Amino acid sequence: MGSLKKSLSNMVSVKVREYVKDYCKRNGLLTLSVFAVVTGCVLGFVLRSLNLSAQAKIYFSFPGELLMRMLKMLILPLITSSLMSGLSAMDTKASGRLGVLTITYYLWTTFIAVIVGIVLVLIIHPGTGSEIDGHHASSGPVMTSADALLDLIRNMIPSNLIEATFQQYRTDLIPIVQAADIKESQVNYVYVMPDYHNPHLGHPVFLEITPAPDIKYKVIPSTSKGMNVLGIVIFSATMGLLLGKMGERGAPLVNVCQCINECVMKIINAAMWYFPFGIVFLVAGKILDMHDPAHLGEKLGMYFITVLSGLLVHGLILLPLFFFFFTRKNPFPYIRGLLQALVIALATSSSSATLPITMKCLLENCGVDRQIARFVLPVGATINMDGTALYEAVAAIFIAQVNDYDLDFGQLVTISITATAASIGAAGIPQAGLVTMVIVLTSVGLPPADISLIVAIDWVLDRFRTMINVLGDALAAGIMAHICRKDFERAAAVAAAAATASVALSDAPLIPHRCDYVFEVDGDNVLERPVACYNLCQV
Repeated sequence: MGSLKKSLSNMVSVKVREYVKDYCKRNGLLTLSVFAVVTGCVLGFVLRSLNLSAQAKIYFSFPGELLMRMLKMLILPLITSSLMSGLSAMDTKASGRLGVLTITYYLWTTFIAVIVGIVLVLIIHPGTGSEIDGHHASSGPVMTSADALLDLIRNMIPSNLIEATFQQYRTDLIPIVQAADIKESQVNYVYVMPDYHNPHLGHPVFLEITPAPDIKYKVIPSTSKGMNVLGIVIFSATMGLLLGKMGERGAPLVNVCQCINECVMKIINAAMWYFPFGIVFLVAGKILDMHDPAHLGEKLGMYFITVLSGLLVHGLILLPLFFFFFTRKNPFPYIRGLLQALVIALATSSSSATLPITMKCLLENCGVDRQIARFVLPVGATINMDGTALYEAVAAIFIAQVNDYDLDFGQLVTISITATAASIGAAGIPQAGLVTMVIVLTSVGLPPADISLIVAIDWVLDRFRTMINVLGDALAAGIMAHICRKDFERAAAVAAAAATASVALSDAPLIPHRCDYVFEVDGDNVLERPVACYNLCQV
């Protein structure tokens, strides 16, 4: 009897150990990342009571800064190598159809997100009763919607690719004050003041008004810090398509791109274990920089609830419904494979910085085809900003409600279209939505200086809307993999029918060619053994 109990306990302990081992292997990093976010929040609020100096906060946030720098370092090689190698291996017709479907889907979901935000903000009315307390002090030059649209098009075609890796084009409006001519001033009003000694008489008072100075804005070309991701994506996609048409002549550069892509993924695998440690200090550092949470909650609580409700409706209801409608599959097991990328998005608030982790999750956990992931994700990280578009629409109407400004149906349509277009131009960096918010506000005549109303709480909402942006990109990759699978199967069948001995560029790291032989002498036998060489320098 004792031996039976001992064997049963051994069996149970073995099963428990196997379960724990399997869980740690599959979800250990995800569990550590979630624990890191919670720990960072608790640590940040605990340290707020110490009133650390600005220098101490910088030192404390240093591990988190290293995490952001590490992720941003991988953006450029990942985007260029994945787009070039992915599109070069695609059939021209299949890649064209994939591109049209992807961009159409992205624009459609972004517009749906804007509609959700507008409906919620009109129902909840978060701006009713909110106070305006001296937020007009920081008014600056106004960027017109036309200038912003032209800047977007200019950034699509960068004049210097090296410059595009660290800055992008921006139009600046410089105010030029022209003094009014004093000679033209004249008596504008005549007031009659009553005489207190004799009420029947009055004294005329002449009021001379000097004309206000004439302010004109001069348009000058300028630049802003930050990678021009849109221009790099368009250049890399064009290069990838042309390399695919060049065939063997383009194979050396394709091999290089595939090597770079594989090296980046290996770097990501090695760096993943630093992420939980960096997340703790990244989140805690942001909480230390936050102003009085109670005061912010009192002023912007309903606005926060409105934006968060819209993001939850769009991310947890509409996007999974779209995935189920197109693929007829349960979206939540697919989303479970993306949890690591969503946690990183929550911590970094940058969809571009999360791109390497999203790529890893799609390839390893969700089983998305490598060719589709290499195209859909970089494009999505650039133009698909569902959360940003929803936030911009809600913020614009919130500012209108605070100013008691009634918006008619035409202005609501203008906000929806402008928010959709402005979100495309929003770079995948933290708080880029505040920059494009100016476009939405000026399109309906609202004061851009009122952005300062929502700046204090924007860093929190930025993290949640980045999660929705990343989720939308990943679900779009799954949808495109399902819709376009027949095109890629047909292209693979055609390639197999061609009876070529070459290896598919999307599957092999390099293209081997039997170009040399080694002769080995073993006693009386002479063995002929071929050696693979790689055409990295062949033109």
